[in-house]
Parts: sequence; C-alpha cells; structure tokens
Amino acid sequence: MSNARELAEQFGLPICEQISHFPLVAGRIALIPYLLAKQKHLLPLEQEAHRVIVAVADPLDLESLEEVKLLLKKTLVPVYCPLELIESAIEQCYHQKEEETKELFAQGAAPSAEEGQEGYDLLERGEQNAVIRMVNAILVEAIGQGASDIHFEPTAEGLHVRYRIDGVLLKRHTPPRDVQSQIVTRVKVMAKMDIAETRLPQDGRIKLRHGGREIDFRVSTLPIVYGERLVLRILDKGNVVMGLDRIGMDDYSLRLLRKLVQMPEGIVLVTGPTGSGKTTTLYSALSEINASEMNIITVEDPVEYKLPGISQMNVNPKIELTFAKGLRHILRQDPDVIMIGEIRDKETAEIAIQASLTGHLVLSTLHTNDAPSALTRLADMGIEPYLLASSILGVIAQRLIRCICPHCKHSYTPSEPELEELGLAGWEGRPFYRGVGCSACFQTGYKGRHGIYEVMQVTSPIKTQVLKSQDGEELRRVALAQGMMSLFDQGARLVAAGITTSAELLRVTRIDTKEG
Repeated sequence: MSNARELAEQFGLPICEQISHFPLVAGRIALIPYLLAKQKHLLPLEQEAHRVIVAVADPLDLESLEEVKLLLKKTLVPVYCPLELIESAIEQCYHQKEEETKELFAQGAAPSAEEGQEGYDLLERGEQNAVIRMVNAILVEAIGQGASDIHFEPTAEGLHVRYRIDGVLLKRHTPPRDVQSQIVTRVKVMAKMDIAETRLPQDGRIKLRHGGREIDFRVSTLPIVYGERLVLRILDKGNVVMGLDRIGMDDYSLRLLRKLVQMPEGIVLVTGPTGSGKTTTLYSALSEINASEMNIITVEDPVEYKLPGISQMNVNPKIELTFAKGLRHILRQDPDVIMIGEIRDKETAEIAIQASLTGHLVLSTLHTNDAPSALTRLADMGIEPYLLASSILGVIAQRLIRCICPHCKHSYTPSEPELEELGLAGWEGRPFYRGVGCSACFQTGYKGRHGIYEVMQVTSPIKTQVLKSQDGEELRRVALAQGMMSLFDQGARLVAAGITTSAELLRVTRIDTKEG
C-alpha cells in the first residue's frame, strides 16, 4: 500500500491525517466486528441518519466497503487515512472498558483451564470460556492503564490482582473464589510453564497482540504460604521512549551524558533501583551512538526490547551462559561498544574494566543508591582503586518520580518547614501544586512519571579521591564541589516547577539528604 495516498488523491478521496477526534473513535463506539476492521484496515468514524464516514487504508478495496455497506445498511463515505492511524484508532475503539472488566468478575463462571493459541489478539472476542475472558480482561485493562507489572497474590482472603502504575501498586480486582486457581493455571499455560509443579519457582514468557502491536509478558511464579504468587512484567514497545533528548534529562546533564557516551573507550555506569528506567537510558544511549560503522553488542538478562542494527544476547544460567562468560566471548567479536545488562560480581566487573582499557566503550548498570556509591560498590567487589580511576568515565544515578495529575491539579501555599526541607528558602509566597485525586489518576493525584538524574563525570579531583579513599561520602562531597547536582536538588526543581510534589520527592529520594 505504498502508493495508497497517490491512489486516494487520484480518486478524489478526502485525506485525513488525524481521526481520533471523530465521534465514533472519541466515544469508543464500534459499529462493525473487530475482525472485519482489523483484517480490512477500515473503521467507521462518524454516523449520520443515512450515511457513515469510513476511514480506509486501501482505496482499491471496494469489496470490503461493500461488505460494510451491507452490514450497516447505509451509504458509505470513504476517506483515506494512513494505516498506522487506523490501527491505533481500532485499538482505541475496541479496547475493553474498566466497567466491562468489573462486570465480568462479578458474573463468575464455571471455568476450565483451556490452552490458547500463542500470539493471539487480546481484543478478539470469540467463543472463549469465562477464565480465558477474565485473564484477557486483566491483561487488556493493565495495558490500557499503563501498568508495568501485574501481580496475582494469593492471600488468606483470596486472590488479589494488583497493577503497578507509575511505580506504585494499586489493587484492582478480587476474582471469585471458585475461579482463582484456574486463573493462575491459565496464566501458567500461556507462559508454557509446568502446571503440575507448584512447589518450585518458575519463569516463562507470553507473546500476545493488542490491536496493531505485539506485547511481551515476562512471567514469574513464587510458591508462598497461600499458593502460587504470579507477577507479569509488561514489555510494551509502544510505551518505550528512545532517545536521550526524550527521557526528561535537564540540559546540563544531557550535554554531559552525551559527552560521556561519545568517548571511544571507558565505562559509563547507570545506577538506581529496579524499575527506575536504567535499561531505557542505556538503550537511548545506544540508539544515540548507533551507526553503520559501529559494532555494538549487548549481553542482557533478558533482552527486553530488540534494537535495530545491534547484536543482542540473552544470558542463560541453565547452560552456564553468565554475564562474565558472555562478555568474554563478545570480546572475540571485535566490538566497538558493549552493553552489559548488570555488573553483579567481581568477575564481570574485571572483564568489563579490561575491555574498557583495551579500547572499548562499555555501558552497564549497577545497583547503588547514588552515583558516587558506584565506585564504592566496585571497590567492595575487590576492584583495585587504580583500575577504577583509569577506566570509569562517569556514573548516572536516576529515579522515576510521579507527576501531578493535570486533571485534578490544585495550588497551595507551602509552609516554611516544607520550603526549608526542600532547600527552597526564599520561595515564600509562590504557589506549589498537588493533585487531589480523580478518575483519570485512579484517585492517586499522580499521572505519568518524570526522570531525575544525578550525573557524575569522573574528573581528576574524583580520581585523586578514589586513589586516596573509596568512601562514598567523601566521593560525594568532591563530586558536588565539581558541579554535580544531586537527585534531591533535581527533584526540588521539579517541585518548584509544579511538576511533582514534595511528598513524592521525599518518597523517591528518601535515602538522599539536601547536602547530598
């Protein structure tokens, strides 16, 4: 359909570059079956007394238009729309509403754990039993609400379903008792796990479609007192923001990070807790330096998103393919840039440092609370100080902080103690903001997240300090004197700008102090 637009112009069809504002799309009203819209790439946009405006991606597909005309018994007015916009609008129209999910759970059912086809479309509503519909409803709702994880938690009261949205777990459903075990079994079947094994932890993966895009789920089971606990990590490419200029970094930190990742050799580390966006930052850095003349290889656990032009490898402990072993073999592939999913042990750290000293740029993650502590952590692993000073180019610590919901945002006057705690003395009289809670943010007062970053370039004074002592507090004092802005100070600026709240800043950076 590469010439579809030219055909539409030849036939005199109106061309629409945006269709989300049309009544049927905005109101999520579906006039035709999902499979017809999906397979024929067309969608009714507006309905009048005797005619219906229909978006089409293929102006030559007159047979499909005739099928829709017979179905709706109205005159059709076709308009051309690019395929990707139609697919997005189809997903919006046929997306399951929250009320439908609640109603489905309220109905209950007599289920059976029926095996489904891998990769099926979650929005297709064929002849499915109640358990399959319930599990599909949970997956669709979680994706629609922007959840990163789904938790199935057996308790003394029953099975609780919670979604992690913007980094915080929110309870969503308690399925009827008579279907709880079947729901767990259904998820295990989809993830190709052993449904008979309930005593040992298991890992699996589910690949499904949601409208026009593929979505992966990483599944983990854990046997606990009340049964098997399941967690599904949602890997949705449509929600991944790639590019260093799109991850919310301030101008100074962005310039410094770009400078670091353009270096021909050395190590750049990204630190932070699980779920703080470290992998996204690394992927964004790789996409920034990716070029045809570069050989970029990654070793990850697991590969979350496939990047074009980059060779990516999964670790596999079952066959003893660890980060260290994978990294050792990567070095025989003549790489220019290496990304290691995580430095977990001394062996991996030593190989990474040797790689950086022999002319490779190495990117990796480490679990520490702030940027200076990364050097302390590596020293604790047994890495010699002189190797740290000569190989580490810089460290980025990061957090994701929740943003105030724009739909229920209200101003208030901060108290003097609040301003003092944030280090914003002199801001008296200026308004701060917070969300009061509404349906758009599920009564939390927050919607979406913003990154805060602490970028520490390993300058000569920091190298001198590393050689003298690897104490985290001393390294932090020198880094702040060299111009590093702490996570707390970055967050305080967002509070002052009305992007987040002081309570959220203290929740996310409670391990930091104002002085560093």
